[in-house]
Parts: sequence; structure tokens; C-alpha cells
Amino acid sequence: MKVDPRKLSGKVPRPLTYKQALAWLYGLQRFGIKLGLENIRRLITELHIDLGSARALACSSRRPRRKARGVHVIHVAGTNGKGSVCVMIDSILRAQGYRTGLFTSPHLITFRERVCVNGEMVTEEAVASGLTAIRDLVADWNPHPTFFEVTTALALKHFSEAKIDIVILETGMGGRLDATNAIQSNVSVITPIDLDHEKWLGQSLGEIAAEKAGIIKPHVPIISAVQRPGAEEAIRARAAQCEVPIKYVTAPYDKTPIALFGSYQKQNATLAIAALRAAKIDVGESAIVHGLAHVEWPARFQRWDERTIIDGAHNPAAAHVLADTWREILGDQRATLILAILADKDLPGICEAIAPISN
Repeated sequence: MKVDPRKLSGKVPRPLTYKQALAWLYGLQRFGIKLGLENIRRLITELHIDLGSARALACSSRRPRRKARGVHVIHVAGTNGKGSVCVMIDSILRAQGYRTGLFTSPHLITFRERVCVNGEMVTEEAVASGLTAIRDLVADWNPHPTFFEVTTALALKHFSEAKIDIVILETGMGGRLDATNAIQSNVSVITPIDLDHEKWLGQSLGEIAAEKAGIIKPHVPIISAVQRPGAEEAIRARAAQCEVPIKYVTAPYDKTPIALFGSYQKQNATLAIAALRAAKIDVGESAIVHGLAHVEWPARFQRWDERTIIDGAHNPAAAHVLADTWREILGDQRATLILAILADKDLPGICEAIAPISN
């Protein structure tokens, strides 16, 4: 029997409080961003996470292994709109009566937003206990897991214990080497791809798309938005390698109202519905109508009041969509802009896209 040397020395780490757990987690940002699946696969194994299949298969002629349990996994990658697609899928599924696990990033107000079960954020107690267990497990790992790897493991462990029916995973960055790609999915969804995170994913649209298309797995259906030529070529190449056809979604959903503003959200809704159909998940029209009418996703052209709009556009493509949505809803009104942009973002490109609607 393996004995923990810390117990022999009397130095057993104390359980973390919620604030202490987050302080430890954010301290992991010193390790930076390290794309790769080795750490997350080890975490999945040693935390005994079981969502039916513990690792993604490389492209081959083999079909994915049968899931040990009946948990469906929907995996969403892309540059813009992937969070909206995820929450639409989640809202529709909950309207149908499924118990869901939703993993998104980043958060707006509280870390707990990233991990939701059946529409409810993970509790502070669950975060504290989960991160305590992971901290103790990885104390002597080299390389040490990163912030996102630990956060992904926390979410997957929580989902595996929550007796859910369907998991919706939003990639953090890229796809091929993103921690979420360590889980076998039932459908791969790719939202519009554009330039972003060039430092890690590549300088061209084709290079970035190739990374995001890495979520495509053998014989697993692919649902994609219409892509720019460079991105489409990369997606098609990966799909051919994995021997799976692509279904491109073109027509916007316009049958019933959607709680989120903007024509682009109608395209996201079509992607969400197509993903559910491709995964062979039984949802009725009433659940689709109710789910889309009640979906909540803050900071996506969110009308705070009559004179204030909040939006999280953080690259030129998203900023162009923001400007288009402004004109669509507010016509020729001019905007007074208050911008907060991280240093690694394309400030000139973003400003150029939204300048036409500003005072």
C-alpha cells in the first residue's frame, strides 16, 4: 500500500476555503499557457473521471469506443459565437428535461460561471473541495498543470459526479491541444473562425483553423458555420483525414424569437439545433422554442438600460458584428464608446471596425 509521506511527517495540507482555492488556482497563471493533452489525460485518470470515454482518439479507421455510460458530449470550437452556441444548446436541452453540464470560459463576474449543472453555477463549497483535491494530487507534478487544465479537470470531475445526461464543452483556445479535447464527443461543432490568439495558434487563418479543427474525431459528426476560404480548407482536410462528412449550416433560425439580440444569434441558433440533431439527441420543437426564448448569455449585445449596451467583442471580426448589430437594432444612432482591451488583442483592428458607429 502506498503511504503518503506527508502523513508520516504530520504535514497534511489543510482543506482550502473558496477564497484560498481561487488564490491557489490563479497562482497557476505563472505557468502560462501550455497547449497539450498529457496533463489533462493524467488528471482524468488519477481523479477517476468517467464521462464514458476518457480520451480522444487520434484519427484512424477505428470507431470511437462505446461509452460506458449514456452521457452525451457536445464539443464546440471556433473564434466567435461558441459560447452563445453552447448556452443555446444547454437551454434547449434543459427545456426538454435533460440534466446538463455546461463548461464555458472565461467568466464575467464569478469563477463559478464556468461550471454549471442544470443551469445552476457550481457552489463555492464544491469549488473549494474540488480544487483542494487537485492541489494535493498535483503538488509534485512536473510539468505542473496550468490554470485551464486544472479548471477543466474540476469541471469534468464535477460533471462525472452530478449524474448528468449531456455535457456541453466550450474549448478554451484552439482545439487540437485544448484540454477539453481529451474527452470523446458525440458531435463536433465549429463556429466562425477568424484571427485571434495568433501567438499560440498561428499567424494565418488556415493555421488557426487547423488547430480549431483538431476537435474533429473519427466518425463523429461535424456541424460547421460557413467559413472563410482559408478556414474551410483546413476543416475539410481534417474531416477527410478522420473520414467524416461536414454539414455546413447556412440558413438563420427565424421561426420564433430568440432572447439574444442580433442576426448573428439566429445563425448560432441554427448551429445549436443542428448539433443536437447530429448527436441524435431527442428534442421537440416546443423545447427549441422555449429554450431559445429564455436563453441567457450576458455581455452579448446586452441592453443594460435604454442608453447602455455591453458587449464582449474582443477581435476585429466580433467588433464588425457588434457594429452591424448596433445598426440593425438602433439604426443611425451614434454610440459613445468605452473600451477596455487586453494588450494581446488587435486594438487597431477593433477600433477600425466600431469607429463608424461612434460619435
